[in-house]
Amino acid sequence: QVHFVESGGGSVQPGGSLRLSCTASGFTLRDYAMGWYRQAPGKERELVAAITSVYGITNYKESVKGRCTISRDNAKNTVYLQMNSLKPEDTGVYYCNARTPLGSWGQGTQVTVSS
Repeated sequence: QVHFVESGGGSVQPGGSLRLSCTASGFTLRDYAMGWYRQAPGKERELVAAITSVYGITNYKESVKGRCTISRDNAKNTVYLQMNSLKPEDTGVYYCNARTPLGSWGQGTQVTVSS
């Protein structure tokens, strides 16, 4: 059974940093492109960062480009999202899943950016 556990969120002031982690199970992580998704209050879930399976090629939503870095450790079945220079508009619940989502979603981790 596919399962995701996200962690690392929190409340920070604008300009702060957070590192999100996602541990996956129930499938072979290295075989899948992975993504971090964000659901802001009152909005649909959207992809903010993705990383390919083999070469680790990354791409980002324009609004986070240059401030966020997605990475993966296949040996640990874990995907990370380093978030720097956080802005209030980064607020939301962050989820990870395959680039083409698999199974059910995890509970996500809340990121709140506010002064």
